[in-house]
Amino acid sequence: MIRGIYTSAIGMGIQQKRMDVVSNNLANAGTAGFNRDVVVTQSFGDLFARRVRDYEMRGFNVVGSAQLGPMSLGVSFNTIHRDFSAGSLRQSDSPLDLALEGEGFFRVSFVDEEGEIQQMFTRAGSFTISPDGVLITHGGFAVLDDNGNTITLPNGTIVIGANGEIVVDDTFIANLGITSFENLSDLRPFGHSFYTLYETGVETAFTGRVLQGVIEESNVNMVREMVEMISISRSYEANARMVQIQDDTLRQAVNEIARG
Repeated sequence: MIRGIYTSAIGMGIQQKRMDVVSNNLANAGTAGFNRDVVVTQSFGDLFARRVRDYEMRGFNVVGSAQLGPMSLGVSFNTIHRDFSAGSLRQSDSPLDLALEGEGFFRVSFVDEEGEIQQMFTRAGSFTISPDGVLITHGGFAVLDDNGNTITLPNGTIVIGANGEIVVDDTFIANLGITSFENLSDLRPFGHSFYTLYETGVETAFTGRVLQGVIEESNVNMVREMVEMISISRSYEANARMVQIQDDTLRQAVNEIARG
């Protein structure tokens, strides 16, 4: 009986985690370059149940425990998987709105609260120019070239080629710093639609194309997420109801035993 309560309670915890993830996906549905998260669960390994010291306490001349057999507690939370599939593309009037066709990420310089500079990666290619003429994200972080340097743009007509080459009034300025990775699971979400790379991660050459005047939307499907939210709510309610039923049954059993 207690095992059933534990199993249902664990199920409620899993549904709560799934709801948190879906809520975050919906909150970022309008964030350019955002990639949705998916909760990955796994079944608990069967626990081999034993009666600990039960025979000894009954007066039998047996020391130790007796095997009862396998016991499972349902599923457990494993990890949150990031869905790196590309979002839909939207035309823009700005020459500094860029999208990547294929697997790739822009290099961005991030300055943390302690003033330390870290290199980040992002798919969100909606950029602007600072008062100093530096190419930056809308959050104020510098976009880097292929040598890891900031990019300063003079006044003029900006043309960005499919290979990331930046030209202003027929003058070459820099190549955008764009990279891909051997394994996307080596990327860790950081915030601001940025990712950091684990030390074991391996960078590879970007083989796609840069699209100028285009924004990559988030890959969140609002309808799919809303349906998922309804399903999660019903699963949570079912588990909560099972906890209540098993608790009532346990209480009745205790009361009957007490009266007997």
